[in-house]
Amino acid sequence: MIFKKNGKSHIVYTIGAPVLRENAAPVAVVDDNIRQLAFDMFEAMRFFNGIGLAAPQYGHSLRLVVIDVPQEDSTGSAGEALLLPRMPLALVNPEIIMSSGENVSRDEGCLSVPGVYAPVARPERVVLRAQILDGEFIEIECGGLLGRCIQHELDHLDGKLFTDRLTSGDARKVRGDLDRLTRIGQTKNFRRNK
Repeated sequence: MIFKKNGKSHIVYTIGAPVLRENAAPVAVVDDNIRQLAFDMFEAMRFFNGIGLAAPQYGHSLRLVVIDVPQEDSTGSAGEALLLPRMPLALVNPEIIMSSGENVSRDEGCLSVPGVYAPVARPERVVLRAQILDGEFIEIECGGLLGRCIQHELDHLDGKLFTDRLTSGDARKVRGDLDRLTRIGQTKNFRRNK
């Protein structure tokens, strides 16, 4: 997907793009280039009505994600209380250091797999460790939509799409859509105009 704002193009790579399958490199230092990249990613995420975007989806194989989860989706976890009022938020070198044993299934979609939604089972709560752009380090438990969004975006940093986590039955249901998106992507260098 591509859009232009103030003469600048913003790209979201779609299924089939090699960058989506790479293991992203750590961000060495939070400098003006990383801050600008995060700002550009915020713009792209908002334009395409997403709640999260990982740097590989934007064509940069770096461990950086941006999220903008609505406050009204809070389930009361400590992470939601701390982070939701600060949205949108960029997370540098984020990692999940612990997760709850209980998995919850919920439909997911992805800006890199436009128009495809399917149930994905993920841990109900995770403990996130990350740096934010102002240099602060956080380590906090996150649940609800925030916890799910974090897990989804961090998968991108390891070269995974939500479709990789589908049951075999659910994967069969969306296989035709994924094949169609990949064929369209091949003709458009894995970019789509909205």
